[in-house]
Amino acid sequence: MADSPEKRGWIGRIWNWIWTPAVAFSSGFLILAGFLAGILFWGGFHWTLELTNTEEFCTSCHTMETNLGEYRETIHYNNHSGVRAICSDCHVPHEWNHKIKAKIMAVKDVYHELAGTISTPEKYEEHRLSMATAVWKKMKASDSRECRNCHNFDYMDFTLQETRAASEHQRAIDENMTCIDCHQGIAHSLPPGYQERYQEVTETLASKAQGSLQQQAAADGDDIRSFLSTRAD
Repeated sequence: MADSPEKRGWIGRIWNWIWTPAVAFSSGFLILAGFLAGILFWGGFHWTLELTNTEEFCTSCHTMETNLGEYRETIHYNNHSGVRAICSDCHVPHEWNHKIKAKIMAVKDVYHELAGTISTPEKYEEHRLSMATAVWKKMKASDSRECRNCHNFDYMDFTLQETRAASEHQRAIDENMTCIDCHQGIAHSLPPGYQERYQEVTETLASKAQGSLQQQAAADGDDIRSFLSTRAD
């Protein structure tokens, strides 16, 4: 049904007001006002974004109480150095583009909170393996990016580590492994059958990577053949 004349008139007046050249204010004033408005908007947006990174916000949902309890029993919560990693340190990237993508994807968590997907301990345990799998896939694909915000092989002094830890970290470097390959369950309890599922995740991602390399090699071969054919002509 067509909009009423009143509605069209109201929208039209706003539209005209936005695009009609200003006569009451100077160009300098409008530029300065737009600049200040941009600062206020950006500051408010950034403040809101950082607010969603706090532990209080992350654990404000009822379904996060299980996660919170498990996390408080780990070394990331209490340790000899007094350095604490909170939820966002492990689950929110620092890089702007990856951070915004993570925030958009987090909308699904709001949906599942409202739907009560894991609202009881029984439901939580039922979905624990699938939730862990989703995190493993993301961390494998990103080479444990969020872990490396604090832990980096390049900054490790293996002579100060225990013999076993230094040996395993060196093996990880030599075999191009990533943090999550050895440190599943570092912040939350592991579900039954996690080793088999993690192996499936690893093999699936490796197969996809191999397929991508083969496709790229085939494309490169086609480009070379096309180039040689052109030169021959």
